[in-house]
Amino acid sequence: MIQALVFDFDGLILETESPILHSWEEVYRSFGLELAFDDWAKIVGTAHNGWHPLDDLQQKLGAFNRQAVIERQRQRERELILAQPVLPGVEQYLEDARRLGLKIGLASSSTCAWVTEHLTRLGLLDYFDAMRASDDVRLTKPDPELYLSVLEALGSAPAQAVALEDSPNGILAARRAGMYCVAVPNELTRRMLIEHTDLRLESLAEMPLETLLQWLEKK
Repeated sequence: MIQALVFDFDGLILETESPILHSWEEVYRSFGLELAFDDWAKIVGTAHNGWHPLDDLQQKLGAFNRQAVIERQRQRERELILAQPVLPGVEQYLEDARRLGLKIGLASSSTCAWVTEHLTRLGLLDYFDAMRASDDVRLTKPDPELYLSVLEALGSAPAQAVALEDSPNGILAARRAGMYCVAVPNELTRRMLIEHTDLRLESLAEMPLETLLQWLEKK
């Protein structure tokens, strides 16, 4: 019987991934360049990858004012993210999970400060019984450490937990942890190969949580 529900954050609760990409695309275009999506896709859902847009720009441009670029990019990124609502179905899933007595966790490759700031701003922080972010582990997704750590904090076995994920790196982490995994790709990750999931939804609003749990438990 499923006892725990573990959410990803970026791109699953709040659409941060497309705004971050769009802000970097604007930076590249200001230099007359195009950001290759295949390069960007390598870092979606993880904090451990050798590719970084600043380093890529330096290879293409030579010396430039990195600090000025990052300040401009971060300001634009924040403007775009603050305009985003909570993704469809998320709040209902949180409310239903609490009503059903499920343990609620969060596993994010972003920093604790990033996740906590946005969850607090959105009024969602108090729903979570345990959270783990990049500060808490040695390796982020696709390594399973984030998921295993949050499951340990929740006191739940992997086989009794469901991960809600939007990216290939996150899905791989959940599967490696031995969990059920439901994919809910967003605007950005729909352009990526999504596989090895128990179920794929276009949004959490597509299927009520109780129906989802019944479907998974019959597999």
